[in-house]
This record gives sequence, structure tokens and C-alpha cells, in this order.
Amino acid sequence: MSAIRHPKDFWIGSIFIVLGLAAVFLRGDLTMGTAQRMGPAYFPLVLGVLLVLIGAAGVLRSFFRHGEAMEKFHLKPLFLILSAVMLFGFMLRGAGLVPSAIVLVLVCASASPKFSKREAVLLALGLAVFSYLLFIKALGLPIAALGSWFGF
Repeated sequence: MSAIRHPKDFWIGSIFIVLGLAAVFLRGDLTMGTAQRMGPAYFPLVLGVLLVLIGAAGVLRSFFRHGEAMEKFHLKPLFLILSAVMLFGFMLRGAGLVPSAIVLVLVCASASPKFSKREAVLLALGLAVFSYLLFIKALGLPIAALGSWFGF
């Protein structure tokens, strides 16, 4: 019998630890600063340490709490979600906020086994309108609603 009683907690804790350590050690030679005058390395360091602590708590909990065995690791949804976020970042400047938000939601929704085109389109349109109203109208951020790819 394995000492790990809750494999899901163990693996998600391990992932958090790896991501936290990456944030801490891959921040380069950026200056740290202080709590009052934070430098560019301050946020990655604090976030990385917090991720490591949360991950360690999950790994420790996996030895004391019972849970289900791990299911198959689903790579397609992971790939689709990561691709959607990268595509959003790529499209934002050229296509604008509205089309980028729509594509983000549609690609992310297709990662779900319960994917419904109608629901995904409604959600995408709702998010695009909400994003437009919040970020462009209410906050006045200098983001184009429709970008240069559409002749604007």
C-alpha cells in the first residue's frame, strides 16, 4: 500500500511546488526592492514562495487524507486552454479586445466534454461585451475594441 492516500492532492501540490520554484529561480537578475518600493523581482518571488507553500500543504495533506485514484491525465483540454490564453495574447494588439475575448472563450469551451456551441457563443459574446464596457468604457484603458486587422 502506498503512503500517498490522496493522489490528486499530491500531484497538484507537486505542480504548485514546481511552478513556484520556477517563479523564484527564473526571475533573473531583476532587482528585488523593498515592500515599500517593490522592484520587478518582488512579485514573482512572493508569488513563487506562496505557490511553494500552498503546494507543500497539498503534498502533506495527501499523506493524511483519503481520496480517489488519479484518472487519465487529459492532455487535449490542457493544450486547448494554454493555446487559448496564448492566442488571446497574440491577437489582442492586432484584432482588438472583442474578437480576442470571443476566440478565448470559444477555444476554452471546446476543451470541455460538455461543450455546447450555442452556450459557448452566448458566453463569448457576453464576455466580449462585458470586457468592452469594463476595460474600454469604464476604465478607459487604451485597448482597441477592434484592431488593425479589421482596418481600424
